[in-house]
Amino acid sequence: MPSSSAPSSPSGSSGPSPVPGNAAPGRTAQADLGRLSIDKTGWQSPRRTSRRRWPWLLAVAVLIGVAVAARLLFPAEREVRLAVVARVYPTQSMTTLVSSGYVTAQRKASVASKITSRLEWLGVEEGSRVTAGQVLARLESDDARAALDRAQANERAARADIDRAAAELTDARRNHARMRKLLAENVVSQADQDTAETRALTADAAARAARDGLAAATAARREAETQLEYCSIRAPFDAVVLTKNADVGDIITPLGAAANAKASVVTIADMGSLLVETDVSESSVGRVTPGAPCEIALDALPDARFPGKVHVIVPTADRSKASVMVKVAFDALDPRVLPEMSARVAFLERVPSADERRPRPAVPATAVRGEGDARAVFVVRDGRAQRVPVRTGMALGDAVELLSGPAEGERVVAVPPADLADGDRVRMQP
Repeated sequence: MPSSSAPSSPSGSSGPSPVPGNAAPGRTAQADLGRLSIDKTGWQSPRRTSRRRWPWLLAVAVLIGVAVAARLLFPAEREVRLAVVARVYPTQSMTTLVSSGYVTAQRKASVASKITSRLEWLGVEEGSRVTAGQVLARLESDDARAALDRAQANERAARADIDRAAAELTDARRNHARMRKLLAENVVSQADQDTAETRALTADAAARAARDGLAAATAARREAETQLEYCSIRAPFDAVVLTKNADVGDIITPLGAAANAKASVVTIADMGSLLVETDVSESSVGRVTPGAPCEIALDALPDARFPGKVHVIVPTADRSKASVMVKVAFDALDPRVLPEMSARVAFLERVPSADERRPRPAVPATAVRGEGDARAVFVVRDGRAQRVPVRTGMALGDAVELLSGPAEGERVVAVPPADLADGDRVRMQP
């Protein structure tokens, strides 16, 4: 029988085609099902996909919750500039010029000796108050006392010479008178009378020399007393001892030329002559007039202000500093004010009243927010800004008086941001 080619199978396999009359129906159906397939690439069940995504969604939700909780529990800090509620004097608003200087005593002396000797006794110390003529120290004086004893002995000897010369002069004058009488009676010669006259003149000259010798001895005695007095160092005026420059045993010399010698024993100052000497620039000295009111502040006494006035404007300038020295006097001296204290002088445009000299609590005007009864400041406590209502008073330059509100010394936000809220965390700007 002639052969015929069978058609190719769908699966691409070649082979004899089954004879319809001879093939089994079950095998044919199984072969057809084997050739069927479903492509599952890029396709997943919606239920399985949702099971894989829900852990990621939960993690994102947890992170968002943690961020919100952290924001609520630990809000971000705001950087702000802080100021302190401080005491401010109303005179600041009437100040025309401020200058710095030092308290100085116009009567001040370094007390020393005119002779060179060893310090034997010192009777004062720093802070001692002394009066004019009071003995402050004594120098070794054995040689001066010996010189005085010698001068006094010479004076006594000179007085004895005067007595002897006076007796000699009396005798010579009597003998001369007697010789003149005897010569008139021609009892003695002219030569005897001349001898008597010469003796009388000589005795008179000796008496005058004795008197001059006594004057010289007296002067020598006074000189010796003065030298002895130099061994006692006295205060030249009423003052307070500022410094002690020597101790017992030191050599005191007027020039201090020796290696271990001291030129002065103590330094004293008249506390009633204290003034503030301040340098005012040449460009501003025109705003200062003699007698103008001032307010003096001392660094050593920050809570005190001392009224004063311009005492004198020194009529010369310092070319190295381009300034003029102005001396300011205190209206009333305070025992706490000491020489060489640093001071600040505020030159005022008018004399302030007693009430204007009283300090008031104040804050920068920029720290106050709101108007009328809604005025408030933000006080920083425990790192958070707390809104505190305030009542304000008079303006004090760049500050404003607080009639009620935070206490003195508390920190406030100097320039609160517009969106700053009560309870916000803040930190000071670096």
